[in-house]
Amino acid sequence: MPIELKMPALSPTMEEGTLAKWLVKEGDAVSSGDILAEIETDKATMEFEAVDEGTIAKILVPEGTDGVKVGAPIALMAGEGEDVGAAAKAAPAAAPAVKNEQGPAPVMAEPAPPPPAPVATPAAPAQPAATSARAAGDRIKASPLARRLAEAQGIDLSTLTGSGPGGRIVRADLGKAGGGAMAAPATGAPTLAAAPAHVEPLEIPNEVIKLSNMRKTIARRLTESKQQVPHIYLTLDVQLDALLKLRGELNASLESRGVKLSVNDMLIKALALALIEVPECNVSFGGDNLIKYSRADISVAVSIPNGLITPIVADANSKTLSKISTEMHDLASRAKDGKLQPAEYQGGTASLSNMGMFGIKHFEAVINPPQGMIMAIGAGEKRPYVINDSLQIATVMSATGSFDHRAIDGADGARLMKVFKELCEKPLGLVA
Repeated sequence: MPIELKMPALSPTMEEGTLAKWLVKEGDAVSSGDILAEIETDKATMEFEAVDEGTIAKILVPEGTDGVKVGAPIALMAGEGEDVGAAAKAAPAAAPAVKNEQGPAPVMAEPAPPPPAPVATPAAPAQPAATSARAAGDRIKASPLARRLAEAQGIDLSTLTGSGPGGRIVRADLGKAGGGAMAAPATGAPTLAAAPAHVEPLEIPNEVIKLSNMRKTIARRLTESKQQVPHIYLTLDVQLDALLKLRGELNASLESRGVKLSVNDMLIKALALALIEVPECNVSFGGDNLIKYSRADISVAVSIPNGLITPIVADANSKTLSKISTEMHDLASRAKDGKLQPAEYQGGTASLSNMGMFGIKHFEAVINPPQGMIMAIGAGEKRPYVINDSLQIATVMSATGSFDHRAIDGADGARLMKVFKELCEKPLGLVA
């Protein structure tokens, strides 16, 4: 009996993934522990290992296929002594429901939208020419914008001939309805429509780029955060001269150990200690509950080629600066190679995002639910600054905390920002 190799769940929340690359081919003998394929989740590309010995009889899902559901068969393997040809013939009659995205993506690859609400309009005579706008099963092919406008204007899409790619009805085709006269909007139609999930490219030279699973997840989660989480933003300036001086002294002593502290490493520790001192901000909103955490696990935003990932420095409040620096160097390096394990980027009690290296002076970061806050760090720069009642030049950065106002009151957020500032300006507290 052939062994079915199924799409693995590489993280607790994974429901589907992309079969990025096969590392074996049909007829290859494999042993337990051999790497069979690379699977792209919404956060990383991970390796799929064999757990049995045998021979790859048939590959059911080609590489480059996305939307492969967890548990779907992706290959058949003949066991020891089993006929490979017979095992290959045992392939499922129906292929798993996945989307093969090999080759150029269509200009408008979209799921079938729900049918428009019924509109009281006179029945229009059937027009044979309109069949070009229909797909299999008589579904009318039309862009989301065209569907929405047609519903609002009472136009029957089945009466139109599409001029878009593959016979798709686009906005320009609606003007042809009724001899070019646009029908009046239907009664009760909303004045302002929501932004479409898909848009037609402008009629200028363009390139349509297929979104990676990571980019889709970023888009979905950030949209949900801004729509569902009431953000409150608190900004203050932090004088960095003492911190920079201490960093130079520590790096001189750590050089023999191959450790070089960054300003970011010290800010991670400062945020972690501030969260412990102000536990009201080290929380998650849980609907009817508020979850308070006893340690500070800091998610640190790292830019990678396909988007953004937030590896976690766990228990950062208890770790030395050299330990945080070593961990961050390792996590950031593996993040850029797509080699992080799910436990290394899922979780965290708060986040830190630093864009100072790009010269950004100030920005407001989006909270990553279910976390309750994120600290946005701007560039440290020489500015006029009042020190001991006299105007001097100091190295100053702006820090902005974004807080979930459902869980964190403004006064508590302000206390956290104050403690964070004090730790940065009197940095010996970071090594105490």
